[in-house]
Amino acid sequence: MPKTLKDLSAQEVLAVAIQAEEEDGRIYSDLAERVGQDYPDTAKTLRAMHDEEDGHRHRLIELYRQKFGEHIPLIRRQDVKGFYSRKPLWLTANLTVPMIRNEIETMEDEARNFYTAAIAQTSDAAVRQLLGDLAAEESKHYDMAEEMDEAQKKSGAREAEDDSGRRKFVLQIVQPGLAGLMDGSVSTLAPVFAAAFATHLSWTAFLVGMAASFGAGISMGFAEAMSDDGVLSGRGHPLARGTVCGAMTTAGGIGHTLPFLITNFTVAMCIAVAIVAVELGVIAWIRHRYMDTPLLSAAFQVIVGGTLVFIVGILIGIA
Repeated sequence: MPKTLKDLSAQEVLAVAIQAEEEDGRIYSDLAERVGQDYPDTAKTLRAMHDEEDGHRHRLIELYRQKFGEHIPLIRRQDVKGFYSRKPLWLTANLTVPMIRNEIETMEDEARNFYTAAIAQTSDAAVRQLLGDLAAEESKHYDMAEEMDEAQKKSGAREAEDDSGRRKFVLQIVQPGLAGLMDGSVSTLAPVFAAAFATHLSWTAFLVGMAASFGAGISMGFAEAMSDDGVLSGRGHPLARGTVCGAMTTAGGIGHTLPFLITNFTVAMCIAVAIVAVELGVIAWIRHRYMDTPLLSAAFQVIVGGTLVFIVGILIGIA
């Protein structure tokens, strides 16, 4: 059963502190490795923090040897009830600089709280002094993260890193999502409205629309996932891209399909047409917002393409 902090001896407090410092140092090192290519200034600060944590570990080990000898029992965070745990942030697919900064501040705040609470667990002056010193130094790390943020803002590095993060977001999320939304919204227009005008039955149009939406979503998802492994292009993990693309494709088709749940065909048709207009407007806005396409040009391209497909569906339906 896990022990609470107040049940730990001074020896056990030092042992878990050594383990925690080693783990935190590895986290900083892993994060620096993950973001080094895209965010070099942030990676530099993370490596400096790794070195600081390594220094803390050495000081803890040196004091432990003086007090308790060479053998250090393996006491992990999960072995202490209520002990703070670390999020596997380094496994996050799209790791951004703000996410890293927030995690640094959380890590250092929790470490400081641990050292402050651990001081009460021993009356040994040397142990208390070291724990107090480490608590103060963890506070400095928190300030270091803030200073890093301010320094990068002044030097322009923050802006460059934010631009790099934006490019990655566009490349890995927006582009596959937009491709899916365009395909789902436009390609399903013809079958949905062809079925609607051919039968004048809302339920038939709904079934056709759902089949077309999910079929297109599955097809686009697999096509996107298999198109590129993302290693050279930087487009991110294939599974993530495929999931985003497939989900947006399905959503784009379902949007103008759901109105056909209304049994009144005329009402359903009017609502569906209105939703199509909204979908095309959203696509044009996304292209303008993230692809730097002039809004009028984006709207013209999307509306022309959508209108042509819509007309094809009507002509086939009334033929």
